[in-house]
Amino acid sequence: MRLLLIGFGTVGQGFAEILRDKAPMLKEQYSLNARIVGVATGSRGVLYHPEGLDLDVLLDAIERGTLNDYPESEGLEKGFDTETLIRESVADVLIEASPTSLTDAQPALSYFKVGLASGKHIITANKGPLALAYPELKRLAESKGLHLRFEASVMAGTPAIATGLELLAGNTIEEAYGIFNGTTNYILTQMEGGLSYDDALARAQKLGYAETDPSGDVEGWDAAAKVLILGTTLYGKQWSMDDLDVTGITGISQTDIEMAKQSGERYKLIARVTSEGGSVAPQRIRVTHPLAQVGGATNAITYKTDLMGDITLIGAGAGRKETGFALLSDLLAIKRLTT
Repeated sequence: MRLLLIGFGTVGQGFAEILRDKAPMLKEQYSLNARIVGVATGSRGVLYHPEGLDLDVLLDAIERGTLNDYPESEGLEKGFDTETLIRESVADVLIEASPTSLTDAQPALSYFKVGLASGKHIITANKGPLALAYPELKRLAESKGLHLRFEASVMAGTPAIATGLELLAGNTIEEAYGIFNGTTNYILTQMEGGLSYDDALARAQKLGYAETDPSGDVEGWDAAAKVLILGTTLYGKQWSMDDLDVTGITGISQTDIEMAKQSGERYKLIARVTSEGGSVAPQRIRVTHPLAQVGGATNAITYKTDLMGDITLIGAGAGRKETGFALLSDLLAIKRLTT
């Protein structure tokens, strides 16, 4: 399978490392012989070689700062713009891991449309196009006989999407709810341990869990984007952020944390979605509840179903290898579905 990789930051590099390190196992156990033939970044270069790029050399080049350091060889091309690379390259799957825009989903949305129009399956870690345009993209993929996969968009490699859409097929999912943002969960866990909100946030930033501008996480918008994705994929509802009730954790004080502890409860930022709507808000939950046991930067989702009752998944919601694995799991799924 020939792959194009759009975006070569933490997630893209994690995926490339997995392909490199697990190549013999993937070939032996799954008959997967995957080659990255093209890589495009926003500011660090574009590479294309129809026979495939050397992953050791590729990773070394990006570690040194730019794909332009990739050595010249016969058949190697540099300098494509991204849409031209997607349109004209010989590839089977477009893997998209560029930064998310929840305003207009660009430029990833355009990349998806060009990729589908040129006959490429799509795998993405990008929340924007799914939150804002999933029905359109699904129709376009189906009309072309192509697959659109997006496991990485909600809880990284923890199989929240596959569970809801595939493994629980036949159930009525009455509600999906959980902890969809590891940054806020880490901060709340640290506050329960005695830190102030400001100190817990500073520690999260130092560890790389929170951005310099943490508003997307702490104000609830990252979790809300995942609610939009679950709403459109589980229930066929095309909501916008304005349709959701979203409250972050910035108003939670140390006094609030202590009051909850005295009542045998703890605060979690809980995202919820049903066929009627969605929300994100800090809630006090009993310490005996499964979600109350989810500490640190870990994520969790509970599916409330008619046949199986409550099904809860707990696992990593971010990370280099964890999100890279989600891309791999989608690639293996496409291989199963097309061979």
